[in-house]
Amino acid sequence: MTLSINWGVIATWRMAWEGVSEAAQLLQGNNDASGAAVRAVTCVEDYPFYKSVGYGGLPNEQGVVELDAAFMDGSTLAIGAVASIRDIANPILVAQALSRERFNSFMVGEGAQTWALAQGFERKNMLTDRAHQHYLKRKRETLDRGLSPYTGHDTVGVITLDQNQQMCVATSTSGLFMKRPGRVGDSPVSGSGFYADSQIGAATATGLGEDLMKGCISYEIVSRMGRGMSPQQAAESAVYDLESQLIARYGRAGDLSVVCMNNRGEYGAATTIDNFSFSVATTTQTPAVFLTTREGKHTLIRPADQAWLDAYIERITAEVIV
Repeated sequence: MTLSINWGVIATWRMAWEGVSEAAQLLQGNNDASGAAVRAVTCVEDYPFYKSVGYGGLPNEQGVVELDAAFMDGSTLAIGAVASIRDIANPILVAQALSRERFNSFMVGEGAQTWALAQGFERKNMLTDRAHQHYLKRKRETLDRGLSPYTGHDTVGVITLDQNQQMCVATSTSGLFMKRPGRVGDSPVSGSGFYADSQIGAATATGLGEDLMKGCISYEIVSRMGRGMSPQQAAESAVYDLESQLIARYGRAGDLSVVCMNNRGEYGAATTIDNFSFSVATTTQTPAVFLTTREGKHTLIRPADQAWLDAYIERITAEVIV
């Protein structure tokens, strides 16, 4: 196959920067999109200070960590996903393995865990002492006072494009903090939390899954790119159209944020909030973190400065005072 001059990787949030950097090295070395996407996500899953993904992810209302993950190959359209899985070190590896199965490619709960362990995936207690302290603090501030606890739902979603113009997308999350046991958001749901088509491009979402699923947002973005929109146009139009529809028909809209990339390595991002960050690297862009600001129905993008980056590390590693 003729090599493309372009490769790229884009991911939701600053937390993906280290993983994006590793994926960029793989892609630059002509490794495949699949391995690069999974590597980027496992970097996030393994880092204990990220409260919304993998090890150290925040638990449900009963104090139990339930994890969701998904993988999609944009060339074959193969999909694998897990939801509400417990005590598995890297849910994204299980999701990738399930994408190779002809049947039973989306598994949940105890069945997903049993299959993962039978396949030799690592068992691990994913609740850290730090995450437990966050749980106790949040419980005292909300549930114990009869208030809604539902904050915190930052999914890592990674899109990769390799030099053979193959695309993949991978997601992982601990979901909505203090969720009911068994609750599943958009992250492992095809078309909502993620979608990839190597002939067009890929998209992935983060925010309130209950609302992102109402618009099948990731599929919609890829569809719009396929109809000729640039990634930025597709991201903005899909996000703000969904927000408008939700407000008009449902009465409200939660946080909606997306990143996307086409099969030429061009990328876009759109959000309804002002604190959304994303990480990206391409043939012409060294690994970097960008910040977004909403202005009407447009998303303005600027590089994160060193002060912001330093404050981020200080914030996520700060001592938890219960």
